[in-house]
Parts: sequence; structure tokens; C-alpha cells
Amino acid sequence: MALRQIVTEENDLLRKVSRPVDRVDTRIQTLIDDMLQTMKASNGIGLAAVQVGVLRRLFVMDIQDGNGPYVLINPKIVASDGSQVGQEGCLSVPGIWGDVERPAHVVMQALDRGGKPFTLEAEGLLAVCACHEYDHLDGILFRDKVIGSLVKT
Repeated sequence: MALRQIVTEENDLLRKVSRPVDRVDTRIQTLIDDMLQTMKASNGIGLAAVQVGVLRRLFVMDIQDGNGPYVLINPKIVASDGSQVGQEGCLSVPGIWGDVERPAHVVMQALDRGGKPFTLEAEGLLAVCACHEYDHLDGILFRDKVIGSLVKT
């Protein structure tokens, strides 16, 4: 495992649409391990592959509730409902925070780290994190969805 450098918003790569993962092989397994280590070392709760310079539809999450970490490969949102507004930040946009409206409940289908299909049903912070990371796969940053003003810390 290795720590990877996190791409920041000045890099146009973050605005590109990520390509699907064709094969869950040892290269993808190494990427997943590196992403989990990088996310943890950066005190993050989610990290998309594009944030470490790899333009693939893959993200990891661990909201530290004892149920993670989660690995989602080629995720698709199949349902969402409700609404919640909360303050978000991003490892690729350091020192900036803002309120974002997200679904209160989201259902995603994806492949797990072994390449097997699964369904993730998420609420609360897990739903926020999943939607935030999913947006990265489509070149969308949280600051694009901020309600009101951004806050610098």
C-alpha cells in the first residue's frame, strides 16, 4: 500500500467524467488499498479514484460508524428520496466548506472490491458521502452545489 497524492481543484482532471472499470484485477485492488490508506491518512470519509489521478468509476468511503469501509466500483444511483442539507468539505478543495442539499436516502448498485454486484442503501451521512463521491465520477465538485456562501477555514 502507498499514499497517493490528492488532486486539487486546480487540476482539470477533476472536471472529467470517469470511465468504467473494465476488470477488477490486481491493479484495481492495489488502487483500492492505496485509496483507503490515503483517505484515512487525510482524515477523509470518502475518496474517488479521480481524486488520486485515476479516471475510473470507483470510490471508497468510511464514515467511521463501524460498518465500513465501503468500496463501490461502477456505481449507479437507482433510487433516491427525501432531502437533507449539511456542511460539506472535500479533500480536493482543502479549507473550503459549504452547505449542500443531498437526498436523505439513496440506493446505489455497484460492484464490490471482489467484483460482485451489490446494493447499498444509505441514509444520513452515508447518503451524503455516497452522493458526494458519486458526483466526483461525473466531474462535479461539491462547491458546484453549495447553497449560499462558501466558508474558508
